[in-house]
Amino acid sequence: MSVRVAVVGAGAAGLCAARHLLSKPGTFCTPVVFESGTSVGGTWVYEELDEPIREKGVEPEGPERPEGHSRYRSHSSMYQNLRTNLPKEVMAFPDFPFELHLNSFLPHHEVLRYLQKYCDHFDVGPHVRFNTAVERVRPVVMETTDGKQRTEWEVTSSERSGSERTERFDAVFVCSGHYSVPHVPEIPGLQHFRGSVLHSHSYRRPEPFSGQTVLVLGARNSGIDICMELSTVAEQVFLSHRTPRLSFPLPPNVSQTESIDRILEDGTVALQDGRVLKADSLLLCTGYIFTFPFLHESDLGIDMQRDFVGPLYRHIMSPGFPSLFFIGLCQQICPFPHFHCQVQFCVAVLEGAVSLPSAPVMQQECRAWLEKRLSRGVQQRHLLRMEHEQWEYCASLSAEAGFKPLTPAIRSLFEEVWRRRREHPLQYRESNYRLTEEHWERAPSAGQRELLQAKEGEEERVI
Repeated sequence: MSVRVAVVGAGAAGLCAARHLLSKPGTFCTPVVFESGTSVGGTWVYEELDEPIREKGVEPEGPERPEGHSRYRSHSSMYQNLRTNLPKEVMAFPDFPFELHLNSFLPHHEVLRYLQKYCDHFDVGPHVRFNTAVERVRPVVMETTDGKQRTEWEVTSSERSGSERTERFDAVFVCSGHYSVPHVPEIPGLQHFRGSVLHSHSYRRPEPFSGQTVLVLGARNSGIDICMELSTVAEQVFLSHRTPRLSFPLPPNVSQTESIDRILEDGTVALQDGRVLKADSLLLCTGYIFTFPFLHESDLGIDMQRDFVGPLYRHIMSPGFPSLFFIGLCQQICPFPHFHCQVQFCVAVLEGAVSLPSAPVMQQECRAWLEKRLSRGVQQRHLLRMEHEQWEYCASLSAEAGFKPLTPAIRSLFEEVWRRRREHPLQYRESNYRLTEEHWERAPSAGQRELLQAKEGEEERVI
C-alpha cells in the first residue's frame, strides 16, 4: 500500500520534501502540501508593509496574532535590499543548480524565482493547497491485526473560505520554518522608550530612519547588514551587542556599544557598562522563536519551547513517533543542502531502507547528545546551532540512507565565505565563484563577463 504523506509548508524545505516524495511514485501517494499563503517560497516571498515603522510596538511571540493578522499569511522577514550572505554555488539544492549567468550573491527575488523554477521543474505545484492553514496535527495510535501498534496522523486544516476538513496520513513533514515569529527580548522599562520600536522582521528599507539616531540591538548577520544599510541615511547608528567587538572597520557614523541594560523613565537607554544613550528608534535584530501552534507537546512527548525543540533523533524525529519529521530546525547551516539531506534520510526511513533503533535506544541517544552539549556549557538557545558540525551530520545521513553525499567543494566554499564575511563584511559579496565536484574557483561577475565578451567581440572584428 502506498504511503500517504502530508507536508506542512511550501517554502524551500516543503518543496524539497514534496520533490523527493514525488520521485518515488511506487512507494508514496502524491503528497498533500499545505500552504497558508498564496504562493510557494516561504520566507523568500517579499511583502511590503503598510507601516515600515511600527510605533512603540512589536509583534508578540508565540502563536497569538495581532488583530487583523491572518493565520493564512505570516509576513516575510525579507527587506527590500537584502542579498544572500551565501553564494548561489553552495545555496542550491545539489540536484538543481542556480542559473550560471547569475552573480554568486543574489537579491532575494532571484532566490524566490529559483524556488518557483524548482517547484515547476519537479511538478510540485499541482499538489500544493494554497490559502490552507494547518490547525492541528494529532497522532492516532492503533493496533494492527498482528497485535503491534502503528501510528496514523490526523491533520485538520482550514481554508480561507472557512471550510475545514480532517484527513488521515501515514507520515507528516513539518516544514513550516522558524523565521516568522520574532523573538522580543525582555528589556526592563521598554514601555518608557519614546521613539519607535520594531523587530527586524518588520524592517523593509532605510529611508524612514533618515536623519535619526538608531539603536540596533544584535550583531549577527541581519543586525550587521541592516546596521550598514541604516548608516547610509541615519545621522548616528549604535550597534548594541554582547558578542566580542567586531574587528573590521565600520562606517564613521556607526559605533559599537555594550548590550542594553534597561530603558529609563525619561526614555533614554542605559547600557550594561553604565553609559546612557538617547535614540529615536530601537531596532531589534534578535532572531526568531520556534512555534508550531498545530502541534501539542502532550501528544508527542517532546519538549517544544520557543528556543528549542527536542531532543529529537537525528534532529528530525521524536523517538516515540518516528513518522513525524521536523525539517530544518538546526541553525547556522547551509539551508537548502541541509534540507536535501534530511528529507532523503526521512524518505529512506519511510521506505524501510533505514532501520531505526528501538524507541528506548533512540531516547538514550537523544539524552546523551543533550547532556554532552549542556556539559560543554552550551546555552539552551544555542543547542541547535550546528556550524561546522553540519558537514559530518549530513555525511552521516547520506551514508546511512545511501544517497549521494554533498561534494567537498560545497563545504570548502562555505567555509571560505564564512571567513571572508568575518574579515570583510562590506566587500565579501563582490566576489563570484565557480564550483566543480571537488573544487571551487573565483569567477568574473556578470558585468565583468559582459565586458570580456564585448572585448572579445571587438578583437574578432579587428582580426
